[in-house]
Amino acid sequence: MFSPGDLMTIPFDSWINDFVRGWLVPNFRPAFRAAQVPITMTLNGLNGFFLWMPMLITTAAFALAAWRYAGRGIAIFTLLGFAFIDMIGLWPQTMTTLAMIVTSVLFCAVIGIPLGILAARSDRLWSVTRPVLDIMQTIPSFVYLVPIVMLFGVGMTPGIIATIIFALPPIVRLTNLGIRNVRGDLIEASHAFGSTGWQMLWDVQFPLALRTIMAGLNQTLMLALSMVVIAALIGAGGLGLVVNTGLGRLDVGGATAGGVGIVILAIVLDRITQGMGEQNNVQTVSLRQAVINLFRLRGPEPQGEPGKAG
Repeated sequence: MFSPGDLMTIPFDSWINDFVRGWLVPNFRPAFRAAQVPITMTLNGLNGFFLWMPMLITTAAFALAAWRYAGRGIAIFTLLGFAFIDMIGLWPQTMTTLAMIVTSVLFCAVIGIPLGILAARSDRLWSVTRPVLDIMQTIPSFVYLVPIVMLFGVGMTPGIIATIIFALPPIVRLTNLGIRNVRGDLIEASHAFGSTGWQMLWDVQFPLALRTIMAGLNQTLMLALSMVVIAALIGAGGLGLVVNTGLGRLDVGGATAGGVGIVILAIVLDRITQGMGEQNNVQTVSLRQAVINLFRLRGPEPQGEPGKAG
């Protein structure tokens, strides 16, 4: 049966190889190397801090956060889970993984939240950004590793860069969604009170969109955790390296121990961040704060002239 491939074969893979190897890498590799500097500094600082912090203090801090945002059950699970990780000898690797996740989520938030806000305020920008985010979310995670290695080399920092690219779409999408879903009457009221665009964004839209933005941050964190494990294939450390080494050596026990550590860390981080964004009073507080900010934008009421009855 006839098919288009019988008439023409498109060397798509050769085009991509020529573009990356023949033009992108020779011309822009110094710029890509320079872009690693802030990520490397942040990662090294966080990794050193988490490794320096005593295990009991770190566990207590996470348990208190779990108690505050996720309840007593998750707090007890955090205590037992972190103690188990320490007893199986994977505490340093867990702290390295945590530093990689925090670094990735931090840069995703710095890039994604402003981009989501800009996309919410411009339909044209959103029409361009949306298909890019679709591509970023549908490309298999392993595909990111090849161009990242060619452009940035191997190691922890290139793994973080791959994680940032992979985990960025949810926070952009949900920031855009949260800003766009702010009630129209509050937007009209802020305009009527003479607020500037920045005042309307910071005092009205952002408080009301905070719950949705936090949901995006939670999803970004979970994607970052999954990609950090895969990034061990290009030299990233942490628990992903433990799992990868166990698979390479057919060490079932070592790979299982690393996997259990990843599961414990994922549950703790997911429940804490989810609780931060889904507290029962978040929406009420945000709405009340937005209304209060509107009246602040209105300014003081005019005073009557001295000597005249009000």
